[in-house]
Amino acid sequence: MVGTLPDARLRARRLCPPYGTTHLDLNLFREAAAVWTCRRNALDFIQPVNNKSGQVRENNVKFKAIRTLAVAVAAAIGMMYAAAPAMAQEKLTVWWVKGFYKSEDDALNEAIKKFEAKTGVKVELSQYAVQDMIPKTVAALDSGTPPDVAYADSYDVQVAGKWASEGKLEDLSDILTPMKAAFAPTTIETAYLYSDKAKKKSYYAFPLKQQTMHVQIWGDMLEQAGFKQSDIPDTWKEYWSFWCDKVQPAYRKASGSRGFGIGMPMGVESTDSFQSFLTFIDAYNVKLVDDDGKLLVDDPKVKEGLVAALKDYTDPYIKGCTPPSSTTWKDPDNNVAFHNKTTVMTHNFTISIAAKWYEDSINQTLTPEQRAAGKKAYEELILTTGFPKKPDGTTMKYRAAIKVGVIFTDSKNKARAKEFVSFLLREENLQPYVEGALGRWFPVTTAGQKSAFWQADRHRKAVYNQFMDGTVPFEFTKNYKFTILNNENIWAKAMNRVVSEKVPVDKAVDEMIARIKQVAG
Repeated sequence: MVGTLPDARLRARRLCPPYGTTHLDLNLFREAAAVWTCRRNALDFIQPVNNKSGQVRENNVKFKAIRTLAVAVAAAIGMMYAAAPAMAQEKLTVWWVKGFYKSEDDALNEAIKKFEAKTGVKVELSQYAVQDMIPKTVAALDSGTPPDVAYADSYDVQVAGKWASEGKLEDLSDILTPMKAAFAPTTIETAYLYSDKAKKKSYYAFPLKQQTMHVQIWGDMLEQAGFKQSDIPDTWKEYWSFWCDKVQPAYRKASGSRGFGIGMPMGVESTDSFQSFLTFIDAYNVKLVDDDGKLLVDDPKVKEGLVAALKDYTDPYIKGCTPPSSTTWKDPDNNVAFHNKTTVMTHNFTISIAAKWYEDSINQTLTPEQRAAGKKAYEELILTTGFPKKPDGTTMKYRAAIKVGVIFTDSKNKARAKEFVSFLLREENLQPYVEGALGRWFPVTTAGQKSAFWQADRHRKAVYNQFMDGTVPFEFTKNYKFTILNNENIWAKAMNRVVSEKVPVDKAVDEMIARIKQVAG
């Protein structure tokens, strides 16, 4: 007896694998499509016919139908297997600032490979220059497509506090609280931010590394000018006068070149400019906020200190002791001027300048002569020191910037993002990454700070000693709105008002204070 259409469909189903039992790592819709194709092909051969010869026809074509059906089933299953490689592997999108050195990026990539091997998750890493990271991240946030994890050297001082307040950052307490004891003093506190949306403070960022202010000096240029390191004054006014009024003219006379005594970062697009200027206000003991984040700028002593600091900072430019291009320098430019021996000394918020020459000394793609030049510069010619004593005669205590990364509330894969951050913060992964920067960054963990790496040479020892003497935090750790002021770089704008627009220092300070009150009051 000839079967009905429902009977034929039932027989077709029996010949094809049911949904969910293909044991293939397929997208549900791809699997459904493949199984449907198998059943449709089978039905073409089994569906009933309504005539007297129908049974005969079914018997006559039975062998052919089974053979063709086998091909159809194989094709459908093959389609499922072909679809398997096309199935998107789980991915994690990571945006990271481009490192200064190859070894820094190599260490990051090695940690990523270990994470991929452990989890099976593909990390899609995109790296950008430091000046591009914030604009790109802001654009991604505005479009609702932020990366899962993001890190930039400038997030801490310019945007992290603002993003936390606006509720754009994921709370990371569940991964940071258990490891809190591993962090050194005055480090993880920078990641403890206030969310106006959640009406609470929490760990809305993760600390990776830290930096502070150093001075880099060409010892051979100093000697060519007729001076030794022991000749450098340790008092504030005399220190800056030494480079401008003594070293610069002597070096120019001895070398016949137009070198400059000081490299003063002053560009509005430079973080070096405001980090250096804020070190100058620290020298004058200026406190812009109290511990609760309340502004102190109406105190006449604060204005007095700001005026003195801004005058000291802009005087070298006015006297012609820093390159004219200083007003437009971006972060790498004071480094470049130093490397080219355009300047005898510069202040920089890392020892990336000295570390560049160390990297040259071990870079096998360079010639033996270039490696030898790098070794000599790092080991003999370049000096790493701190600032002189403050104008009041006390020793400088430097502010430290704790570099933080973030996970956004709109990130698509927050669970894996937290897993990645937790993995990266393990000492066996974090320490190689920090040390891969060749001394440019200092560890935020107690174990990392005890590494023999920091006793290996005089530059690293200088960094270690500065941090061991204790550091102080930035204003934005107490009042996040200072990240807005830093992002605007009102500090460099005030410098340029003085040196480019010839505005009196006290008026430029009044404008600065007015903007501080408008934004952070």
